[in-house]
Amino acid sequence: MPGFITNYLDKNVHVTPGQYGSPFWALVYILLVFGGVSLAVVCMNWLERKILAHMQVRLGPMRVGPHGLLQPIADAIKLILKEDIVPEGADSFVFLLAPLIILVAGFSVYCVIPFGPTHAITDMNIGILFMLGVSSLGVLGIVMAGWASNSHYPLIGALRSSAQMVSYEVAMGLAVISAVLMTSLNPAGTGTLSMIGIVQAQYAQHTWFIFKFFPLGFIAFFIFAVAMVAETNRAPFDLPEAESELTAGFHTEYSGLRWSLFMLGEYAAMISVSSIAITLWLGGWMRPFPNLLQGPTWDLAFSLFPALTFFGLAAMTFYSTMRMPKHPYFRIQTIGLGAFGGVFVLIALILLIPRVRDGVQDVYWFVAKIAVFLYLYIWYRGTFPRYRFDQLMRVGWKVLLPLGIGVLMATGIMGLRTEIWDFVHRLVHI
Repeated sequence: MPGFITNYLDKNVHVTPGQYGSPFWALVYILLVFGGVSLAVVCMNWLERKILAHMQVRLGPMRVGPHGLLQPIADAIKLILKEDIVPEGADSFVFLLAPLIILVAGFSVYCVIPFGPTHAITDMNIGILFMLGVSSLGVLGIVMAGWASNSHYPLIGALRSSAQMVSYEVAMGLAVISAVLMTSLNPAGTGTLSMIGIVQAQYAQHTWFIFKFFPLGFIAFFIFAVAMVAETNRAPFDLPEAESELTAGFHTEYSGLRWSLFMLGEYAAMISVSSIAITLWLGGWMRPFPNLLQGPTWDLAFSLFPALTFFGLAAMTFYSTMRMPKHPYFRIQTIGLGAFGGVFVLIALILLIPRVRDGVQDVYWFVAKIAVFLYLYIWYRGTFPRYRFDQLMRVGWKVLLPLGIGVLMATGIMGLRTEIWDFVHRLVHI
């Protein structure tokens, strides 16, 4: 095989493809991330509809495929074939460019998100700054979409949404800086802005940053968690949708494929901000208690979790198969659901192969943590009423911003408490 393919594998390097300088493997990682996130968006769409349905004591999608499993595919085909309308008088170039900017901004963040010590496209020494800068570009796409539509309602929705995102980015930045400060608490006294370095700092300090200087780390995580829901325009902060009129906000005038790009960008942003929260405060790709529960026995026990997860999904699928109505009209759906459970069993058996089992550990724990955050997104939507715009601004500027400043100052004081105490002690004895 060509050297540009085998060099990265043969040398058994312990860096990302971007750091190694391998364009081929960097492209492979980009395609894997894009395909994986797109598949996750499809699954998230189905899960959100089903989970909300069960919360509201209804069934959700059931007609297209067994238990509605093919409904996202049917929706995608419908959106692709639907007529693409550009409003009369709209700025057509800006109108068509806006969803692409949101999509590119949502996916570009994944360049620095580490799914493992080497499972990332690249690792920058300014990864946090890159993440904050690129994610902020989504505001530009929202403003462009509202302005170019040549309609009052999208323009109002764009202004409302951009004000919301800018307001909560300030508190989010303060929370992120608090996590960065925690990385400097090592014998060398040097911090890092690298996403991989932040996870490694949590391992070296034997604690996830959510528990660092408790409750300061937890409060910083809470600020970020609230801000990331507002950043992605999700309930209860889904203010792009109007409060008094039935319009969708900045993308009211979009239809078909271009509307689906907005949705793809929104769900991709949900996954990316969840990944950032996991990286900064929840140990990234590390399994639970990596420092406390060590040794071959514990490593083997935790390595079985991926296979056990898919066996559990298979059991749930087979249980649902047995509960399907025994009517001839449901025969194909019953067979399809059983086959889906068989696929889960096959995946679980593959994950029991030692080399595969050990190789997917980092990605599994990272994805499992993301799944918890995505479920919380759905839970929020089914539980909390929508905030009014004045309430939204009040929380952002009068609650989270002062709280973020206080946590940042307190984190700095706790990190330098020994030096501050020595300084005070010297002053007293002068």
